[in-house]
Amino acid sequence: MRGNRSAASATPDLSAMAAICWIFAGIVYLLAETASASAFPNYSYGMNYISDLGVPDIETLGDRSIDSPLHALMNLAFLAHGFLFATAAVLMARARSAARGSSNATRSRPRLQVAIIVCALAHALGMVLIAVVNGGQHNNELGLGWIHLLGAFLAFFGGHLTAICFGISLLKDRSSHLMRGRILGVISIVCGLIGILGIVMLQVDVRAVPGTLLPDGAWERIGMYAIIVWELTFGIVLLARGRLTPLSESPISALH
Repeated sequence: MRGNRSAASATPDLSAMAAICWIFAGIVYLLAETASASAFPNYSYGMNYISDLGVPDIETLGDRSIDSPLHALMNLAFLAHGFLFATAAVLMARARSAARGSSNATRSRPRLQVAIIVCALAHALGMVLIAVVNGGQHNNELGLGWIHLLGAFLAFFGGHLTAICFGISLLKDRSSHLMRGRILGVISIVCGLIGILGIVMLQVDVRAVPGTLLPDGAWERIGMYAIIVWELTFGIVLLARGRLTPLSESPISALH
């Protein structure tokens, strides 16, 4: 009994830590991107790719002039975001495990929870690859461009699928008192789907759509900002509800 109480008391702390990690991840990324873009001469949020900010060389890639004095800051932000994002997901998994233990549940770890951790770790790995192997011409000449592209794929879709899996887990809760949790679940799924749409359109807009609906940089940012909006929203709501509602009404209890 004492162990159950200890697990229950630990759950809000873990969820609060997860919320803080997600909020901090979003803020760190946005601040680093803003600073790096400001120092980049004639940087265009529509025409330039996000990873252009992490290229250390002054060069021309396609029709884009690259000159990012704060490339190290942007690459550190990629690393920090991946680490904080994955840490938050693991903390949420531990919080759910603690909540399950306090209720004497005997079910094995749910598949959705495993999927969330896998997707979050994929996002983190992708951010590491983006930071370590930048998208500059030098790496392309060395035949390493595919590693950067793989990192982008993992970072984007890992983040999007994390949001979608969280949304599904929240919607699966059938308790009427978790209506706010269901709304958050819908928001999570919508953010994930919008992000996927952005990255898909980044690939097909020029190739399959007559004319160009949006420049590449805009589509890519839709994909990335969907992750940022989700993690900030989810983190803020999770932190606020952890302070204002009992454990049984927390979004944690919907992860089953």
